[in-house]
This record gives sequence, C-alpha cells and structure tokens, in this order.
Amino acid sequence: MALHQCPPLGAIDQNLSIRPQFVQTGEIGEVPRYRLSRGELSPETAYQIIHDELMLDGNARLNLATFVTTWMEPQAERLMAECADKNMIDKDEYRQTAELEMRCVSMLAHLWGASDAQRATGCSTIGSSEACMLGGLALVRRWRERAKMAGRTAERPNLVMGANVQVCWDKFCRYWDIEPRQVPISHGRTHLTADPAVEACDENTIGVIAILGSTFDGSYEPVQEIATALDGLADDRGIDVPIHVDGASGGFVAPFLDPDLHWDFRLPRVQSINASGHKYGLVYPGVGWVVWRNQDALPDDLVFDVNYLGGNMPTFALNFSRPGAQVVVQYFNLLRLGWDGYRRVQQACRSTAQLLASQIAALGPFDLISDGSGIPAFAFRLNHQVEHYSVFDISEALRARGWLVPAYSFPPNLEDLTVLRIVVRNGFGQDLAHLFLEDLQRVVTQLAKGGRPAPEEQESGFNHC
Repeated sequence: MALHQCPPLGAIDQNLSIRPQFVQTGEIGEVPRYRLSRGELSPETAYQIIHDELMLDGNARLNLATFVTTWMEPQAERLMAECADKNMIDKDEYRQTAELEMRCVSMLAHLWGASDAQRATGCSTIGSSEACMLGGLALVRRWRERAKMAGRTAERPNLVMGANVQVCWDKFCRYWDIEPRQVPISHGRTHLTADPAVEACDENTIGVIAILGSTFDGSYEPVQEIATALDGLADDRGIDVPIHVDGASGGFVAPFLDPDLHWDFRLPRVQSINASGHKYGLVYPGVGWVVWRNQDALPDDLVFDVNYLGGNMPTFALNFSRPGAQVVVQYFNLLRLGWDGYRRVQQACRSTAQLLASQIAALGPFDLISDGSGIPAFAFRLNHQVEHYSVFDISEALRARGWLVPAYSFPPNLEDLTVLRIVVRNGFGQDLAHLFLEDLQRVVTQLAKGGRPAPEEQESGFNHC
C-alpha cells in the first residue's frame, strides 16, 4: 500500500520549479507536484522535467538484483515502438499479432516437450505472476471436478510448495482461499525436495509447485524426483496430485543448457508451465507465458467467449486490455535467435555467472550458497570469520558506486542466513563482471578496515556506467 499512499501533509503544496532555459513563451515557471496545474506545458518542457527527475533512477544495466531484461537489440526496440499502440486483447483488429502470439505458444509447447505442440493450449500474460495465477486456477478447478466425481467435499483445498516460492503464490492462495502448505527449508536444503513435498500432500491437495530457478539462490528444484515420488503416492494411496512448474526464469534456460534434465511435459505429472518472456526470454517487461500439456488440463468453463470487439474471441486471463508489443518482440527473439542463438546467449550468461561466483569465492570473506549452475544467478554470504560488517553494508557501499546488489535473509526456518545475490542477464558480460569484482574487492577491503570507500574511489566507480 505504501506505493499508493498520498504524499505527507504539506508536500502536496510543493511545486516543481522549471529551469528558465526550459520555460517557453506563455508558460509558468513552476507547476504543482501532486496536483494538476491549470495551464498546459509544451511537450518538450514536460519531457525535460520528467527526464531530469529520472536521472535519479539507478542504471538498469548495473542492476544485478533484477531478473528482468535490461538490454535488447535495436531492431527489437524498433518493433516494440511500432507496436506500442496495439491492444493484445483485440484479436479481431490485430489478427496478425494474435497469430504471432499463438506461434509463440506453439514454439514454447514444443520447447517444453508437449506431445502435440501444433495444438498447444496456452496464452501470453502480463508476466509470470499472472501466468502462475492462471495455472493455479486450472489446478483448483480440476481438483474440484475430481472431488465432485469422487463424492468428496471440495471446501478445503491446499497447495504444496517450498517456503522459497515467489510471493505470487502467496497471493494466489490468499486471493482464492487456498491453504498454502509451505514446506520449510533448512541449511543444506534451500528449496523443495521430493519426500517433504509428498508428506505435505493429501486428498485436498490441488497440486505441487516446483520451481525451475529459485529467486533466492537460482537453484533448480528436482522436478523429476518430485514427480516420481508423487507417482508413488498415487500408487500407494490413490492420491493423484499434478505438478505446475514455475519456470519464470528457468523455462527459457534449461531447454537450451540442460536438455537432458527432465522437468517439463516429458513428465506426465506436469500439467502446466509458466515462464517470463521478460526475463530470460529476452524481452523488455512485461510479458509472460503459460502453457498446458493439452486441452484437458485447462477446464473449458475457465475460458470466456467475447464478441463485442468483432468476431468471437476466447479469452482466459486476469487482465483484459494489455500491450501487444512485447508479444511481437517475443516472436522476434524466437525467430531471430532460434535454438542455437538462445543456447549461445544463455551459455554466455551462465559462464559469466559461474566465473564471477568462483572469483568471489576466492576473495576470502565469502562462502557460496549457489554457483550459477542453474539459472545464471547465484547467492553468497559472509563467512563466520567476518565480524565488523554485514552483507547489508556491502550492498549499501556498492550502491554508492552504481551497482545494485540485493542483500536479504532467507525464508522462515533459515532467517539466520543473510546473503547477497547476483543475477547475470544478457548484456552483462565478463568485462562488466571484472569491473564489478574490482569494486567488490575495494568495498570489502575498506569495510574490513572499519571505513567506507574514499570519495575519490567512489567517483571513479561511475566510469563503469
């Protein structure tokens, strides 16, 4: 809620001053900050005011916290600008954009091992959070159908997941009144594994969420082992629990770098998969994808038919109007890169992550929690010999030099583990990695001496932008 609260009393009357060079004939020298002004500004003046304020934002390319794409090819940016006015929901008016969306769904279904990718069931979304919601809705509706057929009550559904899940799954459970059964993590087990997952299941379990690329440390959860254990549960107790794979990051990584890893529709128990096109799909935010293994996995009564935009149009989404530009650019990337191109890009990211992880481990004060061998991200902590500063001090000092590196604690039962995490994305190559390592070493050296990086050292850091 804090993002939407009104400004503090007194602040609402503050004005934005316009530099004299910007004010054009007939314009005023200042405008209200939190209220509409009476008069108009020229587009150039309004642009310059906002442009100057946005200089206070961090440099997106140096943001090692986000998984979201911060670099695209000029041709992709041009396509996005050309399609900025297209509404993805209006499939009758923008039929070719709708066609490109379905081509993407088919390509992803094939990439993820669907047996009949040509008749794939899926759609684009605003991001993985919406895609997860749609996958979860299908799970709960199919569970209710099974419960009704078996003559059981359908009043207390639960969803099994690790405590390391992304917050969208907490939202899903709260919004749709599902009991979240979060399996605790612990030292040496930072994500969901097979046996605890099965132990948490019962006849009211709508599904198990397996994460292909944990946001906490980048690790893959063992989807095949979980599926095998659930097969055993079905054989022993007749409890048939499906899997949804949250591949927000790993869905665009594992097929290219880990083709022998079975996590997708090659496992019969996997019913649906989501991924973020705006993460390792290499598209600017926001676009996500959800694909079901077949039409039976998506109940018909969740799909709505709308005809007031022209023609009959089936739709299954939480949002209605949404941009089509990102969908077009997703198709551009799939068309332009192909299998070999995506493998090359993702391998470069993983190589950089693993190189940087090994060099950070060699610095001395750090222990690795992960090494970038899953998705190209890894977490590391200070070892027990370090007493005079924390990971939060390191994060703050790096921010002064332009780098955004998050420091955080792990979920309940492992709150004593505080880490830094680095996400390597397309556009963050080994040259930038070496520059970051130099700055990290400089920061650690200064903190070990009980101080902060000297002002002249902080200034030199901005040459890395």
